[in-house]
Amino acid sequence: MFSLFNFLTYAMITAITPGPNNIMSMSIARQYGFKRALPFNLGVFAGFSVVMLICTYFFATLSAVIPMIKAPMILIGAAYMLYLAWKTFKSSSPIEARPIHSGFLNGLMLQFVNPKVYLYCLISMEVYILPAFSSQPGMLFAFALLLALIGFCFTLCWSVFGTLFQRLFSTQARLINTILALLLVYCAIALFFE
Repeated sequence: MFSLFNFLTYAMITAITPGPNNIMSMSIARQYGFKRALPFNLGVFAGFSVVMLICTYFFATLSAVIPMIKAPMILIGAAYMLYLAWKTFKSSSPIEARPIHSGFLNGLMLQFVNPKVYLYCLISMEVYILPAFSSQPGMLFAFALLLALIGFCFTLCWSVFGTLFQRLFSTQARLINTILALLLVYCAIALFFE
């Protein structure tokens, strides 16, 4: 049974946690302002959409050909989330911002080498979407774009609130990391109750 709440909880927590897109977006906006960060963010959205569509097709095909792949993927996904939770919890230092090249092409190309994007799609598809919608290509397409849109929205949030988040992470890093880690643990456990 498809649980929209669990799916959206997973997608939003994964999208809001620090990763290459969010950190770079925050850094660019902090250094150059939101307007100059927008081309990078649009590149992230375009690349994210392409990767989500390709991965959705690949995972749907793989699941149809090898139906027993779901259990190992759930275990890998849960282990990865627990690893992220541990690393997030252990990290108490603020996020460092380094000078970065901004631009549409940089945002686009980052998506093809960003492992977080691939795992985001893999777990979303194998655990939440494919069990309920594997025979509905239109729904798979819509969910792939929804995942890209969710990721884009949170990347924009990191850009808009770059300075605020930087200050917040600097002063409240332990509390924020603990909350994010606990939410990741919740998501990892929830994978086994789908």
